[in-house]
Amino acid sequence: MKMRQTMTHSDKDRVIIFDTTLRDGEQSPGATMTHEEKLEIAGLLDDMGVDVIEAGFPIASEGDFRAVSEIARLSRNSVICGLARANFGDIDRCWEAVKHAAQPRIHTFIGTSELHRTIPNLTMDEMAERIHDTVTHARNLCDNVQWSPMDATRTEEDFLCRTVEIAIKAGATTINIPDTVGYTAPRESADLIRMLINKVPGADQVIFATHCHNDLGMATANSLAAVEGGARQIECTINGLGERAGNTALEEVVMALKVRGDIMPYATGIDTTKIMNISRRVAAVSGFAVQFNKAIVGKNAFAHESGIHQDGMLKNAETFEIMRPADVGLSETNIVMGKHSGRAALRSKLENLGFELGDNQLKDVFVRFKELADRKKEIFDDDLVALMRTSVDPETVRLKVKSLRVVCGTDGPQEAALTMVIDGVEASTTATGDGPVDATFNAVKDLFDHNARLQLYQVHAVTEGTDAQATVSVRLEEDGRIVTGQSADTDTVVASAKAYVSALNRLLVRRETPEIGYDTKGVNYKDVS
Repeated sequence: MKMRQTMTHSDKDRVIIFDTTLRDGEQSPGATMTHEEKLEIAGLLDDMGVDVIEAGFPIASEGDFRAVSEIARLSRNSVICGLARANFGDIDRCWEAVKHAAQPRIHTFIGTSELHRTIPNLTMDEMAERIHDTVTHARNLCDNVQWSPMDATRTEEDFLCRTVEIAIKAGATTINIPDTVGYTAPRESADLIRMLINKVPGADQVIFATHCHNDLGMATANSLAAVEGGARQIECTINGLGERAGNTALEEVVMALKVRGDIMPYATGIDTTKIMNISRRVAAVSGFAVQFNKAIVGKNAFAHESGIHQDGMLKNAETFEIMRPADVGLSETNIVMGKHSGRAALRSKLENLGFELGDNQLKDVFVRFKELADRKKEIFDDDLVALMRTSVDPETVRLKVKSLRVVCGTDGPQEAALTMVIDGVEASTTATGDGPVDATFNAVKDLFDHNARLQLYQVHAVTEGTDAQATVSVRLEEDGRIVTGQSADTDTVVASAKAYVSALNRLLVRRETPEIGYDTKGVNYKDVS
């Protein structure tokens, strides 16, 4: 299939969906994904109809370069894009990574606001020359070039127009206008796009894009307003993942355009029935749980507890629902499974929930399903989703919890007796702490000494009842590396131990990944030579 985002300028109602989950989304502290996870998410994005996948920042590390290169080779439909700073080295490295794609794109950027111009210490004229030279270089390599003036919404209007005109003349085919710090408001967002389209020569020859952050909670509104102003590409991430307060959420803008086509007559190429599956998978691999009241994909998005609401729903679902659960791929039934359910039933149920498993993976999940069924009378859809979230790649597991026994009392410290497998060797210890979880974490550190600092510890009940599974998220930081681990179990302390060890396993992977050129969690923009 040819480039879904190929659009003639008569296609005024077509909005290109540019997903940056694997680049901007992964820059959210603790959201780093493994190589295999990046390939999996890219495949899901490609399959659901995303027009452009920003697969990474190839100059950042060898790992990022390999991931972008392989995604480029494997992509079937989507344009594969890599990010590059305004220097020839970045752009060349980006091209090396994306050139294998059937439809490659180079995305290069530089900060244009007064605040950002001081970082590389360039005058306006020097920056204008840099933009011309680097965009020209990118266009000589690739006929699909996107250019972004970082912090565009705080850039002086005349200088922004000047730089956009230079980028267009140098060969950029897409002009992205980022609200880098989430500063703008909807009316400003629309007016800015209109102003550029009306004032900049050659603006009718390119596609304008919008890239919004959610610092003031207006990313979705700002993106939709930009479309009203003439933008025809929205940059977004699954679940709104991203730095600080996150990015525009793909599921929100796509469903807003679908549901409110009466006032926003614009179409996307997204298969919305695949939204829930990829939302759950991104939550699992990033370790960032979706808040219950999150629009579209939150657990409560289609839940009704109020008696008036329930009565209305029973009579007519449209009374309190503006879209059907099935529209976003949410199962409308919650069939309970138990210890007598077989492998075929489990496979069928997981497929209904959006998970496709190979035979080996099904075998592993089935074993864990049976273990859970022995401890929990009824297993609901959310239990199975939690089970899938805690699936791990055996190759990334150097540490594993084998057994844990905790002694609790009303007086004195709590005690944890822990046995772990470390690089294939069993080791045991007993440790005390201020509570069972603290004692358990102390035991883990006794067996595997490390300097990582605990940044976050969260517990969520997966379902109701005293036998409900608990999903635990643990975030660790070591020397600027931030990782998140997640696990679920009917025993909260066991789930805590496994989540902590999961985070340590991710930390070990990060230690072995060399970073080149910049810190992936905070770009070194000074290197633009």
